[in-house]
Parts: sequence; C-alpha cells; structure tokens
Amino acid sequence: MAQQVKAAHPAAAKAFAAPSVTATPYPLAVTFSAVKVNSGKAAVPVGTTATVHVPYSFTLTATDTDVTAADFLTGVDLYRGSATTPANDLYGDNPATCSITSSTSSSTSVITTETCKGTVDIYPQDELATVDAGAKWHTVAWAVALNGQGSVSNPDMSKVGVAQQTGLAAPALQRASRLTVNASPEPVVKGKTVTIVGSLTRANWDTSKYAGYSTQPVKLQFRKKGSSTYTTLKTVTTSSSGSLKTTYKASVDGYWRYSFAGTSTTPAVSAAGDYVDVK
Repeated sequence: MAQQVKAAHPAAAKAFAAPSVTATPYPLAVTFSAVKVNSGKAAVPVGTTATVHVPYSFTLTATDTDVTAADFLTGVDLYRGSATTPANDLYGDNPATCSITSSTSSSTSVITTETCKGTVDIYPQDELATVDAGAKWHTVAWAVALNGQGSVSNPDMSKVGVAQQTGLAAPALQRASRLTVNASPEPVVKGKTVTIVGSLTRANWDTSKYAGYSTQPVKLQFRKKGSSTYTTLKTVTTSSSGSLKTTYKASVDGYWRYSFAGTSTTPAVSAAGDYVDVK
C-alpha cells in the first residue's frame, strides 16, 4: 500500500499520492544492522528555532537489489508511538549516502553490502509543538526501490520494493537549557556579602521560547583566581519562574557560577563564571 512507502520516507511518498494507487509494494530483500543514531549518545538537546542535525549510520545488506539505482533510497527516521501510525515522524532532508563495501555473486543471487550515513533533521517549531520532553522515541531503518515508478503519472505500486526495521533504539529528545549568573557588587570588600543571581530556562517547543525551569536544585560554585577547579558552596532551588538568588561572604578574588546537573528531560548546563575582585 502507499502508506508503506510513506512510512518508509515522505520524499518517496510524493509519487504515490494519486487515489488510484491501491497495489501493495513487494517486500524488498534488504536487511539492516549496526544502526547507530546520535553517535550512540543517549540524548539530543533541542532548542526553540535552530534546526538540529542528528547523525546516524548503519550497514545495509541487499540481495538481488540494485542499490546503485538513482531511485533506490534508504535512511533512518525517528518516530513516536506506533510504527504504522506514528504520533510524530522525524526524518532527514535527504536520504542516506552509502558506499558499497562488498558484493558477492553466486549462481542464484548477488549479495551487496554497504555502509550508510545521514542525518535526521529536526525543525522544532514545525515538528515538536505537540511533543513532551522525555517522550519515548524509536528508530526505523528503511529502504525503497522505486524501480522507475516515481517518475510516472500512474505508478504501479506492485513494482515498488519496501523494507523496514522498526522498534530500534533511539535517543531521547531533551529541551535545551540555559543558565545565567551575575555576582555583585564588583569589586567587593573582603568579608562582605556577594549577591549571586541567575536564571535557569529551557526550551518550550509549544511557544518557541525559553521558559523558566521551576523548583530545580542548582549548585552555587566558586573558583579561586589562578585555579582551574570549581568548588560547590551550597545548593539553591529555582523559583517558580526559574530565577536564582543567594548570598555568600567574599574572601578571595575569583569566579562565581551556577551549575545544573540536568534531568531526564533537560540537559546539564553551567553558567560562565562571573569574576569578582575582592579588595
């Protein structure tokens, strides 16, 4: 059915939008292995507007299939929900690029193996407005052999081959985080109080803006001038708007910062240190 091609990749589906298309594609003799998304990293931070390019790679093995044909397409998508009727489907702007690593022939078949790589290109404003951070995602590896049917007005779907492997592991999508700090006064008299304010925000995919992350534990840290190591002084909890404020007595010159350890939905982040001179 045309839906199978749509599930494989939207770009391949365009040729089969005609209502008269009712035939079923044949099973393509293609398998996938060593599928890796996001270089094996567990999470992908996504902001509010910038496109995020998530790399993937896999090995494709084809039997009696011309993988060099211009209309042979393969790649990886991320989906949420059911593989047949996904709640969300994230895919690349282009199919994967592949290189043949081996080809063996026998009296009955030709087996071709190639390594493939590409990117899933995420547009948060268009694709994540209905998605909660921490939602479970899956990976599907797919291949489509159009066999010339993509360029005809009345395509014969029975001549199109489709292969998919669904339910593969996928990285989590996290709301990108930001953390600010400002320590004052500058300079400060030794033994007097330094006030350290800041704000922890994260991407809101519904509004395409950053919003305060409330009731989160954030560490106040200090690095003495000439040192490369920050020391944790206390833990401060963000307000309902994500703001931070605390005080500490000044003793030596150095850098003040806030540091957030992260959650399952939001990545860790540390503010750049704010230098205060002690007189």
